[in-house]
Amino acid sequence: MRIPGAVALVTGGGRGFGLAMAEELQTHGAKKVYVGMRNAADFEHPGLDAVELDVTDTESVTAAAAQCDDVTLLVNNAGTGSLHVEGTADPDLVSSMQRVFDVNLYGTVRSSQALAPVILRNGGGAIVNVVSDQAWYARPILGAYAISKSAVWNFTNALRVDLRPKGVEVLSLHVGFMDTDLVRDLDVPKNDPHQVAVATLDALERGDEELLADEQSRLVKGTLSTDEGYYLDPPALG
Repeated sequence: MRIPGAVALVTGGGRGFGLAMAEELQTHGAKKVYVGMRNAADFEHPGLDAVELDVTDTESVTAAAAQCDDVTLLVNNAGTGSLHVEGTADPDLVSSMQRVFDVNLYGTVRSSQALAPVILRNGGGAIVNVVSDQAWYARPILGAYAISKSAVWNFTNALRVDLRPKGVEVLSLHVGFMDTDLVRDLDVPKNDPHQVAVATLDALERGDEELLADEQSRLVKGTLSTDEGYYLDPPALG
């Protein structure tokens, strides 16, 4: 897909990786960039069009799709997570998983279902789903997040097979921790969101269907078929 001239909608675009992606789309020649967020009235960024969007609310997603009826590129970035100090024994795990799934998985499904027809009416384009290297392993402390991203990965694979013959590319973005508010309190190596955004746009222009955006995601996936899979014993967080 060509980025110059594209019309994009980035969910969760008010900060973090979503904002970095929106800014890089703007820099790389996108015709228009919508940024979806819950409080669009509070957003001020020259050249970016804020749109009220709550991916956990079907009516909100439907309204945003109607407003952004010229979209050719959807970036499903909206996401959330939670820490579970007690790991899988945490009594809040189930309720936490329900909250996380509603944003990470069901939000991605809602947005894809609403925007894919728009992209098709506009002659085709692409969808980027922000997954994670944690689609392939889980630390107990981040179990709800990891489990949701495994589900997002499988939905992305199904979506790709469905939309590819219709003229819509589907790119699965896998990356380790990025320097955003979501992991602000974790003492771990973090990727620059803008560098990941640029790599994602390059992958779209090449027509890639999966992007392993950093050494960590390449390491994790590379061990899936070995006897020493990373997922069997991932290192504890520092």
